[in-house]
Amino acid sequence: MIQSGPVTPHITDLPIRALTVDDLRRCADLSEDRGWLREEHKWGLLLAAGNGFGVDAPDGRGLAAACVVTRYGSLPAGPGLAAIGMVLVADRFARQGLGRALMTHVCNDVLKGVPLTLHATPYGLPLYEELGFKTTGRAEMLVGTFRQEGPSDPHGTRVRRAVAEDLPRILRLDAEVFGADRTHMITRLPAFADQLLVAEDGRRDGTLTGYAAAWPNMHTHVIGPLIARDTETAKALITALAEGTDRALRTDIDVRHGELLAWLKERGLESVAFNAVMARDIPELPGDWTRRWAPLTVAAG
Repeated sequence: MIQSGPVTPHITDLPIRALTVDDLRRCADLSEDRGWLREEHKWGLLLAAGNGFGVDAPDGRGLAAACVVTRYGSLPAGPGLAAIGMVLVADRFARQGLGRALMTHVCNDVLKGVPLTLHATPYGLPLYEELGFKTTGRAEMLVGTFRQEGPSDPHGTRVRRAVAEDLPRILRLDAEVFGADRTHMITRLPAFADQLLVAEDGRRDGTLTGYAAAWPNMHTHVIGPLIARDTETAKALITALAEGTDRALRTDIDVRHGELLAWLKERGLESVAFNAVMARDIPELPGDWTRRWAPLTVAAG
């Protein structure tokens, strides 16, 4: 008589569950497993403001795969926008279809009918194209120590630290520029970021012309979001943020903002990577890209 033991399910048949802030350490461990930074501060924001999805490793060692979804409010033309990020598969389960199964579930079941966006590395690009995502732009990641050269020239822009009374104005400007309501994310900035600055028109009536934050990520400060009326306003915000830290800076700039990219490189930041900005079920990202310079984080759009 032949006896058989319990049948071990294929890795892609394992259940996908919701992640919570209690999974933060497991998510950070998964990042480290794939050679990424642990980024616990960022994981905490994403799990609190968004929805995480993951697969528990069958060997009992943490997570086999994970991703996060950040949903934003309704658009004039239809349902809201959702950003997908932090798509990770543990190295020992890589190339077995787990990432595809997780993304298929999230895109086709959880977020069916919702316009989607994500930032794709060259490694992930083929999978996302198979899932119906199309490249709509590119972002260039820059890292380095900012070098101030000569006195700043803000061209009438006044930059200062944001106060509580600024929040309604920031939210209105952000929704206009981003193209969707992300109140649940932006209202977390004062606690999440080490610096939150606003830019105002100092020659007129103090109109809000931009805002930016710098938040800690391991040994760097990440600049994002960066919303600004024009290049000079973006420069003024970055300069002020750089003056407020002794850490290296990191930011992800839309490549269409060539003048700002050249200026940052002249001041010590170096290009380290390019990501494809992709979208599904929407031809282009909503809002005004000319005033949208850098995302809060590429994981949240």
